[in-house]
Amino acid sequence: MFYRIEETLKKCDSRPQCPYVAVLTGAEWIEHSADFDMGIELEVSAATANSTKAEINYDSLTGTFSIPDRDDISGPDARFAFALDEKGIVFIDDSGTVLKLIERITAAKRWKMPCLERFIYDFLEQIVHRDQQVMEKFETELDDIEHAIMTDMNDSYPRRINEIRSDLRDLRIHYEQLMDLGQELEENENNFFNEDNLRYFHLFNRRMEMLHDIAASLRDYTIQVRDLYQSQLDVRQNHIMAVLTIVTTVFTPLTLITGWYGMNFVYMPELAWKASYPILILLSIAIVVGGLLFFKKKKWL
Repeated sequence: MFYRIEETLKKCDSRPQCPYVAVLTGAEWIEHSADFDMGIELEVSAATANSTKAEINYDSLTGTFSIPDRDDISGPDARFAFALDEKGIVFIDDSGTVLKLIERITAAKRWKMPCLERFIYDFLEQIVHRDQQVMEKFETELDDIEHAIMTDMNDSYPRRINEIRSDLRDLRIHYEQLMDLGQELEENENNFFNEDNLRYFHLFNRRMEMLHDIAASLRDYTIQVRDLYQSQLDVRQNHIMAVLTIVTTVFTPLTLITGWYGMNFVYMPELAWKASYPILILLSIAIVVGGLLFFKKKKWL
């Protein structure tokens, strides 16, 4: 499928002479790659797209994209490859991801000064167009978890915090790769691009730096929230240990009395007293109440 880069993208049946965009499947690229006359010596395949990167060749610039799904960042990435020269760009994609991005560009963009550089900029922007909202969603969720930790020690919080931290790490790596790609485009080593239009790639790199910094900041925030959870857990455990210690301390004298009168010596005159039992009950109550009042006064309870 071919598109002419005019005031918007317009479909055409064959490769036009003006700057163009082509979207081919892997099989179509194998069959027609020689028709594009890009002098590509390396294999360009979406199957090997394990990361987002670009490689400079003599007559072309080739590379791959590996794009995390913003609705399931830890899930499988969308993978496709590309090759470009001064005449246009070819995407090799079997997943349908490129066509979806191009449809959004066609529906939303109108260009006063259409050019290949502007299309590439808008294409890259479409990849990250939701990321600001994704970051805000993560930040809101972390805020909610932070406030909830103070009142509710749910066991699911550490798992969710680790999931967010992992997603932010994947996004941070993704932004770093996009920055490398943007820098390769901005350097314009093969002089494919108009010097005046390199500003588009510079703007994109600035955007990636901002998103990278936000992702790194939020990842640090997850560590703080996790530390807060651990500190609150330690406080609760310390409180439980304090209560157990107080209970043990209060009832230790009663244990001593029990052991004392459990020796069953013959000559223990108080065993024969009629008031021994009620006295012992009152003494036990006095010890417990006195101990509790003591700990309450010391604010240990």
